[in-house]
Amino acid sequence: MDSNNLLKQLLMIGIGTTSLVAERLRQVSDQWVRDGKLDPEQASGFVDDLMQQLKTEQSSFEVQMQRQLRNVLQDLGVPRQNEMDELRGRLDRLERQVRDLENKLWR
Repeated sequence: MDSNNLLKQLLMIGIGTTSLVAERLRQVSDQWVRDGKLDPEQASGFVDDLMQQLKTEQSSFEVQMQRQLRNVLQDLGVPRQNEMDELRGRLDRLERQVRDLENKLWR
């Protein structure tokens, strides 16, 4: 499982959803202006305020998703990158030691 790819996919879904919400919000505010329920300045402020709130919530959501994904991967026993790097280093050292011992035996 490629955790970075999964996280990117989840974030892209979130970005797409935010874009759809923003478009719909603009449509609704434009309709309210046409209906006389809001003046254009109020509509613009309304959309800007809600978009800022969405951006703030999306950022918080991304942090929560990263934390949750890390927890799930840890629960599944998927090693972190630094753990894999450490194991590769240990494996390289062991292979070197085995070669050295083999060379000593053949001398």
